[in-house]
Amino acid sequence: MSRLADQLKQAVAAFEACRTPPALIGGLALAAHAVVRATQDVDFLVDADDAQLVHDTLIALGYRCVHRSEDAANYLRDDQGLDLLFAHRPIARRLLNDAGELATALGRLHVISAEGLIGFKIQAFSNDPTRTRDLEDIRGLLRVQQERLNMQEVRDYFALFDKMALLDEILAEFTD
Repeated sequence: MSRLADQLKQAVAAFEACRTPPALIGGLALAAHAVVRATQDVDFLVDADDAQLVHDTLIALGYRCVHRSEDAANYLRDDQGLDLLFAHRPIARRLLNDAGELATALGRLHVISAEGLIGFKIQAFSNDPTRTRDLEDIRGLLRVQQERLNMQEVRDYFALFDKMALLDEILAEFTD
């Protein structure tokens, strides 16, 4: 088993004390939604109320905290990265609570919905337009999941960040 898979399984097992199980986001969540790309770290959405519990758990596992704010935290253990996004706003809490347990190559995991993943990706891109990988991830999700996506929810996320023209541009790529 890969080091990344071992890292993921160890973190998931350690998070069992959380009130709400953390949900996989980021590159590994993309893979759970049939969009494959290389990733070097593990990313989770965690209930903000569990932030201290998760922090203490990661420290006990040998991670060191590189950054921690009200919204996010980054941890390192040797060359293994683990990033957290804290759900404290209503939309993020809903996405966390609605995260489904999916069968993945790494076992059954709580994974954020494809729509929610698109929402976080458009937020990240809106916050930092140099994050072009997030746009490619959105394109991949729209391409692979298009028939299954709740497009109204996707549109709502793009509208929230005033990026409707960008969504129209991306969708036009699939009809050309």
